[in-house]
Amino acid sequence: MKLLLQACLFLVLGGLAAWVIEKDSGYAFLAWGNWSVELSLAMLVLLTVVAGALLYYLLHFLVGLIRLPGGLSAWRRRLRQRRARRALTQGLVELAEGHWQQAEKLLTRYAAFSDTPLINYLSAAQAAQRQGLDDRRDAYIRLAHRHMPTADVAVSLTQAELQIAHQQFEQALATLKHLRDLAPKHTYVLRLLAGLYQQVGDWEQLRRLLPELKKARTESQEKLAALEVQVYRALLREAAQAMEVSRLDSVWRKIPRSLHQEPRILGDYARLLHERQRDEEAEQLLRAALKKTREDDLIALYGLLDVAESSETLTRAERWLVNHELDPVLLLALGRLSLRARLWGKARSYLEAAIAHGAGLDARRELGRLLDALGDHQAAAQVYREAVLEQPGAAPVALPEHIRQGSMNLGKGEETLLPDLPDAVAES
Repeated sequence: MKLLLQACLFLVLGGLAAWVIEKDSGYAFLAWGNWSVELSLAMLVLLTVVAGALLYYLLHFLVGLIRLPGGLSAWRRRLRQRRARRALTQGLVELAEGHWQQAEKLLTRYAAFSDTPLINYLSAAQAAQRQGLDDRRDAYIRLAHRHMPTADVAVSLTQAELQIAHQQFEQALATLKHLRDLAPKHTYVLRLLAGLYQQVGDWEQLRRLLPELKKARTESQEKLAALEVQVYRALLREAAQAMEVSRLDSVWRKIPRSLHQEPRILGDYARLLHERQRDEEAEQLLRAALKKTREDDLIALYGLLDVAESSETLTRAERWLVNHELDPVLLLALGRLSLRARLWGKARSYLEAAIAHGAGLDARRELGRLLDALGDHQAAAQVYREAVLEQPGAAPVALPEHIRQGSMNLGKGEETLLPDLPDAVAES
């Protein structure tokens, strides 16, 4: 478009000059020393224009020669940048397709000439990580930081992610602590740190981090609540394994009061108290909780407690039967509490009712032991037999309804085994 406008301008000026010359070409006389020249004015103007044009293009050519090295450098730089962009694109494609070695080569070949060296080196670090080359991965991380020191957070985040993925937890922890100094309120840093503490089982550090996680809203309220429950349950388990007797109560006091009635936390603490023969304390906690909520795990645990006033405990628990007469968990708990209170008939009734409504092996075991103690061995044997048959496993081999000793197909040497069997088994 520019060239067309210039051509039009030249045509207009040329036409105007031709018209002027046709009217009057003029006269010019030039003298310099002994030299003199006579020519028309139009010719003088034409020669001046041609000479000016030649001078202009000569100067332009000379300037081009002077700038040639710089121009070549710029051209080579642009060429490398184009190649770097193509290599970056292809390298990212190879990385996504799982060709780690080829991706690493492409990403690093022109990284020094790339417009985005940070992306090149961080992606190359991922490719090296996939190949198990930790030293090369760390070298690329350092190069990324060197090329863009202002992106320390981005570089360190990538480094921490790669270290966690490679289970280098100590190095990842050091990196994340460095990140916390750089960006104390960075949400993703807090999330990574929380995940790392979970993986290594450092529940105390995670407990201390919980207020910041809530403040930063790193996750939804539901997920944070579940994480809080997980943390305190883990701390209770750790306290139970410790040699210090008071550590369990110390952890319980650290738990926020709002979580003291959380069924899973309360159930864990009460169960640990029961294991340490502190059933009176566990009974008070469970009784208070069961007034507000009805959880099967808490009811089942309540039935295992051995307290001094077992009759009163049974009486309190029987009040829960209202609208829950068919609950097998509650019936089993009442059966156990009746056994503690030495009310054998009531215990048998509750246990049989629990079994009738779907209670499992525990109820049959309790009933079988009670029947044995009462001398009703045949009924106890039947309960045990049902308990065995109800156990999960492969289907038993099909047998005829009645197998008599005389009709048994015994192999050689097996006849001598029968006389040693109990009479009751041989008759059956």
